Amino acid sequence: MARLSIRIDIGPENRVGPGKVQLLEMIAEHGSISAAGRALGMSYRRAWMLVEAMNKGFGRPVVEAQIGGKAGGGARLSAFGADVIAHYRAIERAADKAASPFLARLTPASADDR
Repeated sequence: MARLSIRIDIGPENRVGPGKVQLLEMIAEHGSISAAGRALGMSYRRAWMLVEAMNKGFGRPVVEAQIGGKAGGGARLSAFGADVIAHYRAIERAADKAASPFLARLTPASADDR
């Protein structure tokens, strides 16, 4: 079945799509950029670069460093980072609802329908 994938162009150098939002969700879940990257099969460098691009693009942090004790530091979403996820997912749900009748018509025909 056809499905919608949303990418939001916020500015010339700032885009948010399913990959970046999933990275933010994994950072929230794992408390670490490196663990989030591993969960997604992504290198720490790639994950860190994506986070830095979002922090720079929005002009405020979506992810903040956490100072650690014995176990070391980590990372957590800022309140704004949590908002980015929530708003993106809301846009995604609204777009899916609006597009579903049209997407249904784009689904490839089965062999029996040909």
